[in-house]
Amino acid sequence: MARASKGLLSSEERELLEVIGTGNVQKAGLLLGSKNVRVNCLDEHGMTPLMHAAYKGKANLCRLLLQHGANVNCNEHEHGYTALMFAGLSGNKEITWMMLEAGADTDAINSVGRTAAQMAAFVGQHDCVMVINNFFPRERLDYYTKSQGLDIEPKLPIKLAGPLHKIITTTNLHPVKIVMLVQENPLLADVESLGKCCRVLDLICEKCMKQRDMNEVLALKMHYLSCIFQKCSNFLKEREDELNGLLKSLLKGRDTDGFPVYQEKFIRECIRKFPYCEATLLQQLVRSIAPVEIGSDPTAFSVLTQAITGQLGFVDAEFCTTCGEKGAEKRCSVCKMVTYCDQNCQKVHWFTHKKVCKTLQVHEKQDMEAAKVKKKQEKKVEAEEFNSAVGPSSRQIGSMEESACIDPSTSRAEENKTAEASVSSPESAYEDDSSRTSTNIPKESEE
Repeated sequence: MARASKGLLSSEERELLEVIGTGNVQKAGLLLGSKNVRVNCLDEHGMTPLMHAAYKGKANLCRLLLQHGANVNCNEHEHGYTALMFAGLSGNKEITWMMLEAGADTDAINSVGRTAAQMAAFVGQHDCVMVINNFFPRERLDYYTKSQGLDIEPKLPIKLAGPLHKIITTTNLHPVKIVMLVQENPLLADVESLGKCCRVLDLICEKCMKQRDMNEVLALKMHYLSCIFQKCSNFLKEREDELNGLLKSLLKGRDTDGFPVYQEKFIRECIRKFPYCEATLLQQLVRSIAPVEIGSDPTAFSVLTQAITGQLGFVDAEFCTTCGEKGAEKRCSVCKMVTYCDQNCQKVHWFTHKKVCKTLQVHEKQDMEAAKVKKKQEKKVEAEEFNSAVGPSSRQIGSMEESACIDPSTSRAEENKTAEASVSSPESAYEDDSSRTSTNIPKESEE
């Protein structure tokens, strides 16, 4: 097939680009069925229809174009941008995930040497950055669903590949969330299945550390998930409560402030058990966590999340107290201090939250009162600073105005007095004039 030339578009192809802007999927499908429309045609800037759809956040059109064979790794753009870069710039997680599943190259760079993840981070699309950094191709997992070498059976049953891949690619690494995902899937919530998943995760971890391009981040994530799966397996062996006991252990807070001590210790233990002690990432984590007392910031979970998903910077969003999911909007109706993503998370957390709910309510009132007092003090200080800065100059200006300005009524009165004085004594005025005249004109001599 001949290579597409930039800007050489048929009328139908130009119409397709216009339709992509409006988001009309049905009309776009009809145009793609035309023999005069190339799915990878290039406009004057080297952008394909898929790039246009990704940048404008049209998920349905992206899916349609991929079904018609759109090239997700086309690099004909004038600045080297790819469809994945445009998806990251748009901030659409669904489209970003779609590009990755279609085989988008995460290591491709543009004309300024930036990858898709770096471009998304530059414009503040941290959700897309996490999706890219946490993506794991399904093909790499399917490798373990086939017998290799002398193996009689595959290391991972095909039925477990889908559920395991979902957990591997999740961006929420909260241990409660991972346990919930295991609990929701009956295929995973089994001792034998969890054991096989742990084995595969350990193999992926080992491969990431021993390959030429060592990937410490992915290796640490696989090890962390393997530790959680192993803990789930241990609880299922001892009890038959469908992992509810593990959830309560992870969520149980101490009596003073409700901090989940067991969860903190568990995450620290997972990090400590990482088998590759020489890893730079592990040493950074240890230096960050070791000096911190349990219950203080930063927590082990926050440090681990930043190491695996990347530094988030300032994130103006609430996180679920139970599962750590971003975008939690529901608050406890009593204390207003904890947030949840849904009613289920609130029910799961209530057994431990009810012990500190009233205490948090008192703290919340105290914080509000302290905030009001602080605001008043700040206003008072600002007013004093303003007066001290503006006061002297204003007083000087006022005194100058007083000295320079005369009251109109006073000036008129003085003018009237002067006029009366001049009218009341015309003789003296005349005498003065005459005297001045006499001094100027000499007297004639008498004959």
